[in-house]
Amino acid sequence: MTVAVESLTETYTRDGFVFPIEVVDSSEASSIQNDLEKAEAELAHDSERLGLVRAYPDRLLPSFDRLVRHPKLIAAVSPLLGPDLMVWSGGLFIKEANSSKVVTWHQDLNYWGLDEVNEVTAWVALSPSNIANGCMRFVPGSHQRSLVPHKDTFDENNLLSRGQEITVDVNDADGVNVILEPGQASLHHGHLFHASGPNTTDQRRVAAAIRFISTSMRQETGDRTLVTLVSGEDHYGHFTVTGPPRDRLVEEDFELCRRDAAIKRQILYVGAEGKVGKRHAATHGAY
Repeated sequence: MTVAVESLTETYTRDGFVFPIEVVDSSEASSIQNDLEKAEAELAHDSERLGLVRAYPDRLLPSFDRLVRHPKLIAAVSPLLGPDLMVWSGGLFIKEANSSKVVTWHQDLNYWGLDEVNEVTAWVALSPSNIANGCMRFVPGSHQRSLVPHKDTFDENNLLSRGQEITVDVNDADGVNVILEPGQASLHHGHLFHASGPNTTDQRRVAAAIRFISTSMRQETGDRTLVTLVSGEDHYGHFTVTGPPRDRLVEEDFELCRRDAAIKRQILYVGAEGKVGKRHAATHGAY
């Protein structure tokens, strides 16, 4: 980890984000991406399972389960959330080569239906993430504004689940480009304003967004969504806690993810009924 714990905590508290965090080396990052792409090839003719792999790689591929449990990630997040940590989601965020798809300015926790703000997203780059291929952009200090109004656009060029965007003015010039090498991560607060641009390169941009939460949190609806306990103990029992994948791409694990995707779809699209269209049930957002 390139950032000292004291500096990490101070920077995160002030800015709402910190990077880069060294998680794995470039060869391991490449190996994890290769495992994903092997699974994508195996499921190329099964769109439902392919969508689940992209939304739940940590529940279906042992390589991603190891990533969400990585000691360097736990060491970075624990000073911010405490020793008892769950992963609420570990979905993939992929921008294909030469893609015009973008992500508008938004805040994550506006849509996840969680009752507290004790959440940190670790965005782990498996391929390079830079300006040319649509890296994330953060507005420093914007997490201190709590939640602001958003609107749903369902714009086909917007990778977010609802095409959501902040309705208050955001000065794009205030954004900081989050440039990461493979194996590096950023951490960001669930209230932070963030966005990303198109991928203008000939290579896909691939990352895992690992959403760590304190075990004290719960879904406001009372639903027991699927989580993985990665550090400490769960003294609350608010979620359905699952262990590592049984093996690689096992049907029992697909069924767990399938049931959770149905619950999360209801949570993510509250207030947008009738407008969802073709958005995938397993989508949790995008960057």
